[in-house]
Amino acid sequence: MPDVEHRFPCDTCGSDLRFDPGAHQLTCDHCGNVEPISDAGPWAGAIQELDFKRAVDQQLPDEEIEETRVNQCPNCGAETEFDADIHAAECPFCATPVVTDTGTHRHIKPRGLLPFDLDEGTARSALTDWLGSLWFAPSGLTEYARKGRRMNGIYVPYWTFDADTKSRYSGQRGTHYYETKSVMRDGKRHQVKVRKTRWRNVSGRVARFFDDVLVLASRSLPKKYTDGLEPWDLSTLEPYKPEYLAGFRAEGYQVELTDGFTEARDYMDRMIRRDVKYDIGGDDQRISDVQTQISDVTFKHILLPVWLAAYKYRGKTYRFVVNGRTGRVQGERPYSAWKIAFAVLIGMILALIAGFVIANSQ
Repeated sequence: MPDVEHRFPCDTCGSDLRFDPGAHQLTCDHCGNVEPISDAGPWAGAIQELDFKRAVDQQLPDEEIEETRVNQCPNCGAETEFDADIHAAECPFCATPVVTDTGTHRHIKPRGLLPFDLDEGTARSALTDWLGSLWFAPSGLTEYARKGRRMNGIYVPYWTFDADTKSRYSGQRGTHYYETKSVMRDGKRHQVKVRKTRWRNVSGRVARFFDDVLVLASRSLPKKYTDGLEPWDLSTLEPYKPEYLAGFRAEGYQVELTDGFTEARDYMDRMIRRDVKYDIGGDDQRISDVQTQISDVTFKHILLPVWLAAYKYRGKTYRFVVNGRTGRVQGERPYSAWKIAFAVLIGMILALIAGFVIANSQ
């Protein structure tokens, strides 16, 4: 298969067009020409699900597979796409200088994506506002983030899973009741109510259809940061079109499909246990056994937009991520040692003043 290159020459001057998040069209930074996003694309119509079992058995049709030229960072392991004519770059995830290789990554094509809504300037403002709101954050880091190097727009890979589940369970329903008990307290006898639970064996069935269970398919960033960017409005997914990637990078998935489904199944099991407890009812619940039949499992490979900043400040790299749709920010929490020391000093001074005032008043 040929390498996939997301490049679109300007009809006016021949320079590369880029996707403009604010205008949702292709823009030429060289001559100012704009072109609309083409209605054509690899996927026409609604975003379709793919059969999970066929994918596991490697029976997907050839049009669902593509090869892209990628580089793997030697420091953090991130795999990002690069144009064929780029041979040196900096890892957008950890700011490590890397030299790209010429390898290719064979993977399942994305079916849908959420295009960037926020441009770099808006994302940078959200980041600096977030840093400014943090207690004891280094002032120099906030200023460096405001005036530092460019942020990277990255499409981060995710899996979504659909599944129909039917579960049979057995357990116990607990009903609270109270008994009066006589106890000694402070040398006197008191009557107190003691709560007890009466248990009764129960069994039953629950069913749930899971739609678009979202699983991160990247290992380049801590999951707690990407989870913190949620929620994503997956109802507004667009069918995948290469034009949306013009001027941005896309990360190749590192979490394989089967591993992604394992994580999705853990989430499903937690939701099913919650449904079982609700079905058992009563004041308290015990679950002895749950047997789940799962069917009609389908999936999609999708891309979600993230602005990424990796700043090296005083020998340490700080990474921040911004939701490319909502502006929600997550990242590593920097601290200023001198600000903390100053706050401790002020606290000690205030404590001494308070002690002096109390002593004089007595």
